[in-house]
Amino acid sequence: MVASAPHSPRHPKLLQATPDEALRLSQHKETVFLDIRSEIEHFFVGAPKGVINIPWQDAPDFEINPDFLDSVSRIARKDQTILLICRSGHRSIDAGNFLLQAGFLVIYNVLEGFEGDRDEYHHRSSVNGWRFRGLPWVQC
Repeated sequence: MVASAPHSPRHPKLLQATPDEALRLSQHKETVFLDIRSEIEHFFVGAPKGVINIPWQDAPDFEINPDFLDSVSRIARKDQTILLICRSGHRSIDAGNFLLQAGFLVIYNVLEGFEGDRDEYHHRSSVNGWRFRGLPWVQC
């Protein structure tokens, strides 16, 4: 496995879930499962089945989405459980920290992300992650 860029510091209240745990949590009626990757990643790389895409950063400049908080607030209450997944679990830490600072109470970062870490050939989905673990996913 190739070392990834270091994670951002994690807010002390940001919860962690393995992909299997996240799948179980996502089955609860009140849980909101968000894919915070770019629209391009979401549609063309694939995404967990049933997830809602609200990019934390998006093309063309990949700056922080200025509508992220409003978009999340339209679909989730501050007291609902929210799962966040990205490619490898880095951006979801940043987005989770942000939502906690904005007053959301139960936020999970999905460890490993959708594609997981890179292998020795710099390929993803071959070491860990949602897709590697064979969990339900769809692709455009």
